[in-house]
Amino acid sequence: MTDAIDGNAIVYCEGAFNTPNGKTAHGLIRFTRRYRVLAVVDSRFDGRDAGEVLDGRRNGITIYTGIDEAAKGLSKTGTPAAYLVVGLAPDGGRFGFAALEDMKHALEIGLNIDSGLHDFLTDDPEMTALAEAHGVAIRDVRKPPPRNELHFFSGKIEEVSSFKVAVLGTDSAVGKRTTAWLILQALEERGERVELVGTGQTAWLQGAQYSIMLDSLINDFVSGEIEHAVWSAWHERKPSVIVIEGQGSLMNPAYPGGFEILAAGRPDVVVLQHAPARRDYDGFPGYRIQPLEHQIRAIEVISGKPVVAIAVNHENIDTGDIDAVCGSITKEIGLPAFDVLVHGAEALTDHLVSTMQKHRRDGG
Repeated sequence: MTDAIDGNAIVYCEGAFNTPNGKTAHGLIRFTRRYRVLAVVDSRFDGRDAGEVLDGRRNGITIYTGIDEAAKGLSKTGTPAAYLVVGLAPDGGRFGFAALEDMKHALEIGLNIDSGLHDFLTDDPEMTALAEAHGVAIRDVRKPPPRNELHFFSGKIEEVSSFKVAVLGTDSAVGKRTTAWLILQALEERGERVELVGTGQTAWLQGAQYSIMLDSLINDFVSGEIEHAVWSAWHERKPSVIVIEGQGSLMNPAYPGGFEILAAGRPDVVVLQHAPARRDYDGFPGYRIQPLEHQIRAIEVISGKPVVAIAVNHENIDTGDIDAVCGSITKEIGLPAFDVLVHGAEALTDHLVSTMQKHRRDGG
């Protein structure tokens, strides 16, 4: 993975920052290798520090009330923006009318647009004409490749000798991608060669070189594209570890992700992301999340591989109670539990390294 920067960026998240529908923006202000994120747009938090709003820790990224204000503010500091990156992640991935008007204005003031929504701006003649007129580009990163470029499952995954860690979840928007990146960074600090295989638009926006947009693919090619991404990461970079980002959850009624990742990515172990305070699936009141033990059992039956750790999402849990919650999970199911966003990924990585060493000793 290189550290090349495409350019200075404003992240557009009007009305959604610090909510589940702003998870793409959250990922970008926490970490990206693709841009230098310098501003966020959400009028509800005008003038606030994005890191402080999201995580209680200042990161120097200012939130502005609008695109004009953000662009002018960055120009005044001598760091003009080149990109407007759409940080919205609404259910269904659709633009609202107001957001589309903001996209037009961004093009008119000379900003390139990167969007990961299902509404493709490049299919809109008015948008493409504006981009051409103002000398900028639009990238719809969720737009699937032509069918003749898609891959069908071939079995070449069996060639991959890297240790493969899948970070799955018990729900959508639960922190899988963030945990995957933190694991990668902690392993890199230990001298391991690591690649992340992204399965959604945010991982690509954060700079994951080997990425697919799982929820935009024709079903027949989902397994083959996962296999090809994992195989390509191994074939081209020869990492010692490949971390695979999960999508949705096995039993989420709207986003039943994970089956193809287990079947085609064939991870050696699974880290399971879980929000203990959630009772219903995100965005679907009345659809109860199955118990953690039940979800672990389902993963292990499907994959034949072990869930080796729980990564805890601390939403709606008091900071002083996090350690007790992790301890309760360990006592209940017999697996170590870690809140990597609060405590860092070092302890989880210690556990994964120990598991990887045992795997190699046993001839895995």
